[in-house]
Amino acid sequence: MGEGAPPRSVAARIVGRIGSGLMQFALIVIGVFWLVPTLGLFIASLRSPADNSASGWWTVFTQPSQLTLRNYAQLLSNDSFVASFWNTIAITVPSTVIIVVIASLAAYALAWLEFPGRDWLFLAVVAMLVVPLQIALIPIARLYGSLGIFGSITGVVLFHVGYGLPFAIFLLRNFFAAIPRDLLEAARMDGGREFTVFRRVILPLGGPAIASLTIFQFLWVWNDLLVALVFAGADTQPMTKALQSQMRQFGANIDVLASGAFLSLVIPLLVFFAFQRYFVQGLTAGAVK
Repeated sequence: MGEGAPPRSVAARIVGRIGSGLMQFALIVIGVFWLVPTLGLFIASLRSPADNSASGWWTVFTQPSQLTLRNYAQLLSNDSFVASFWNTIAITVPSTVIIVVIASLAAYALAWLEFPGRDWLFLAVVAMLVVPLQIALIPIARLYGSLGIFGSITGVVLFHVGYGLPFAIFLLRNFFAAIPRDLLEAARMDGGREFTVFRRVILPLGGPAIASLTIFQFLWVWNDLLVALVFAGADTQPMTKALQSQMRQFGANIDVLASGAFLSLVIPLLVFFAFQRYFVQGLTAGAVK
């Protein structure tokens, strides 16, 4: 307790502990319900198609003999799915890295460099945030066709970069603008050029926001289906399109879809939990001065 603060009564302390306990219990319940679909998907991926058709996934708790790794063995022996996994990495990693690098430099310029038309340029970036993705599909498809990159990984990456940059620049610019000006002026007075200021001041202080952007962009591109359906070819399709192509005419190919969907879910979950601390810092940055 702070100096001079009145002591809390016993009743107040009890109410505070009860409230804290109820909040923790509510968060645990919400977390469990949030994980139930993931648990169900994982268990369904370990059951045979016959078992999945005959009963729900929860019956495995009374009949654990239903669990088998046959679905994963068949999936990993499928050359088409393995190729789609590497295609997903080849699309997601460059898209994320390019966006983070370009957006960081552009955000620094829009936040701290003085040049003619800076505010109008930032307004143009904000205006592009309201442009729906679907409106650009046909014009870009025609442009890709004339350039000869339609159906290639390069085309998919370029589309993700072009569409993701406005939000990335907007997010980082607002974060960078909140950095105290005195820190930048001190670095400039020490003889640091703009790139030195960016590398030694902006990047360390903007780490949480950059990490948040990296997570957002990685998850967006990894889970994308619409752009892949339009621009990816048969040899360059990511996992989302490969799984969509496994849908049967009269129902879901659950033995392939469940195991494939869980494998495609594992890496985004690992990325999120690995950078969760930076993600929370990025979301709460600036909330408390």
